[in-house]
Amino acid sequence: AFSSTLGRMTMDICLYNSQNFNFLSFPEEITTGSSIMPHKKNPDVFELIRARCNHLQTLPQQLLSITINLPSGYHRDMQLTKELLLPALKHIRDCFKLISGTVEQIEVNEQAIEDPKYDLIYSVENVNRKVLEGTSFRDAYLEIAKSISDGSFKPIKEIKHTHLGSTGNPGTAEIKKKLEGVQNSFGFETYQMKLQTLIES
Repeated sequence: AFSSTLGRMTMDICLYNSQNFNFLSFPEEITTGSSIMPHKKNPDVFELIRARCNHLQTLPQQLLSITINLPSGYHRDMQLTKELLLPALKHIRDCFKLISGTVEQIEVNEQAIEDPKYDLIYSVENVNRKVLEGTSFRDAYLEIAKSISDGSFKPIKEIKHTHLGSTGNPGTAEIKKKLEGVQNSFGFETYQMKLQTLIES
């Protein structure tokens, strides 16, 4: 699950960093240049994490190939699973370290949304605005659809959503609070204190 989620995340980061999207950019410290293209900044860290995560997802099949025809009980064949599992744990740890040290350096292009090619994402918002002004949903829908079809659609981009989970109120503070509550319930601090006591004794 970890490698699948992180692999998709890094794929999104690489995609949104591409010229056609240009949603994200990175400082030079975490990119590499091109030998022939002066403008190029390759997101190597994220590409390598993506590749590593894709490779980690083959681990269950690799383990199965060792144990698939074994009878019940323990067999020496299982020793070979260590050659797969132990490096995989290290790779996961390395991916954690890399992603935590680079994601915070991502720079978001907040002006990307002003590109006219994204105007249509406001179509539903503009339908809802007309409904709130008293137009029936059907008429509002048909009016916006017609303006899009004939090329006259000029979206109102001001968004006033306030309900939890909306664009105007994503609820990140509440999510962070709940996440911290779950993390604190694991008692990592107690574990660290006991570990330190053992080391010092």
